[in-house]
Amino acid sequence: MNELQISNISIAVTKKSIKNMYIRVLPPGGKVVIAVPKTAGDDAIRMFAVSRISWIKKQRENFEAQARQTKRQYVTGESYYVWGRRYRLDVQYSNVRNGVFLTGGHLVLQVRPESTSEQRAHVLNDWYRTQLKSKLPEVIQKYEQVVGIHASEWKIKNMRTKWGTCNIERKRIWINLQLAKKTPECLAYVVTHELVHLLERYHNEQFQKYMDTFFPEWREVKISLNQQMLDYMSEQHGRFP
Repeated sequence: MNELQISNISIAVTKKSIKNMYIRVLPPGGKVVIAVPKTAGDDAIRMFAVSRISWIKKQRENFEAQARQTKRQYVTGESYYVWGRRYRLDVQYSNVRNGVFLTGGHLVLQVRPESTSEQRAHVLNDWYRTQLKSKLPEVIQKYEQVVGIHASEWKIKNMRTKWGTCNIERKRIWINLQLAKKTPECLAYVVTHELVHLLERYHNEQFQKYMDTFFPEWREVKISLNQQMLDYMSEQHGRFP
């Protein structure tokens, strides 16, 4: 079974070397993906999906209602977010080196006159990466002490469907570049979330108990993260859960 239909919703099915089934609803279009153990039968998969159909519909409704930025051209007048605060983009063309800086309520992007929108995006993303790199070490240090576990490696990646992810065996953690656009507590939440995965692989009751202990306000911050302005991304590019 590669796909099933329930209540006029198409659900993509992927079999993996896992113990439990889980479902994800991916923005922006609400694509539904279910991961199941390799030994799972078709009837069991269908019953699991049916049991989660109300939750699936609710997630899709939330995505449809959430504010979303329009497609980016990286031109003067567009709005961009830095650590949860909104800035107006001012593009300044110059033959001097590329650069980005904040002044007042403006995000200034200095680029060459012949630059394309893709090149301007690259310059801005490099700047966001620098912002995240500057803040991430102190957050990591704080929450590694809180959780009582140390990750062997941290990396930043511009991911399309996750705020963070980890390789439990190697204790390697990736943080989404887009978190530089969200409020600082969102970064703290995601860092803690991924560290807790080094203690507990699954999002089960034990995982939630760990989160309650190490980051008591995690539920409120998770809601805040999901309510903040989404970047524009096409159906082909997806976004984050």
